[in-house]
Amino acid sequence: MTKSINDVITLNNGVKIPQHGFGVYLIKGEEEGYNSINKALEVGYRSFDTAQLYENEKLVGKILSESNVKRSELFITTKVANFKQGYDSTLRAVEQSLKDLQLDEIDLLLIHWPSKKHFFETWKALEKLYNEKLVRAIGVSNYEIHHLEKLASKSTIKPVINQVECHPYLTQEPLKDYLQNQNIAFEAWSPLGRGALLNNNVISEIAKKYNKSIAQIVIRWHLQKGNIVIPKSITPSRIEENANIYDFNLIEGDIKIIDSLNNNQRTGDAPDEIYLQI
Repeated sequence: MTKSINDVITLNNGVKIPQHGFGVYLIKGEEEGYNSINKALEVGYRSFDTAQLYENEKLVGKILSESNVKRSELFITTKVANFKQGYDSTLRAVEQSLKDLQLDEIDLLLIHWPSKKHFFETWKALEKLYNEKLVRAIGVSNYEIHHLEKLASKSTIKPVINQVECHPYLTQEPLKDYLQNQNIAFEAWSPLGRGALLNNNVISEIAKKYNKSIAQIVIRWHLQKGNIVIPKSITPSRIEENANIYDFNLIEGDIKIIDSLNNNQRTGDAPDEIYLQI
């Protein structure tokens, strides 16, 4: 049972990742960045999820390096952008990410979306970076089962994680079952459905029972289901609220009620559509 924001999941290569991290998507300006990231640090977040596509690696690296939190306590994830995929291009892009993030080693490096054109060469670059100890763990994002099976056919290192869209409207149970069987961790982006869930009447009634917000209920649902989760916000009060979810447990009946809201509704792109484009 998840007991604190310090709880970790052990990946298949032995690296430990905090189960509850902080997403920095859409953080652009310096003031916004300092206010949100420093608030996240203050309330206990130690895992930060960025990407080359977000164009804020340099800002995130600057703020974290200036904080009083030791590097050894932080877990930093970034992702290879679609337009930087390919073997040599990926190596160059990650070299820049290391500089921008002010790191000697990235904790977790992901391929942001599956690419039909660069499918194996991008992963080969990640394997090289892992073997050279420039990254502690490598994984993928937005991969469906058939992408993972294709990757397994020619890779020498198994992904440690698959980060995908997941929330009560898109529970991803078949994919989760597959990943569990393969010993690949499951991580949820858009855990609140990009705000689509915040007016849900069913979850609202559950929230009243626990005297919590809808966001708190949904994040707690993710954690109790074993998902790694990275909620994002630029509002200090919401950042604190999203971290304040360790003083209650959802009963099994309420978890099942939230599960039943699944209708396979995406708020982001479908992986296969992106796969065929890049």
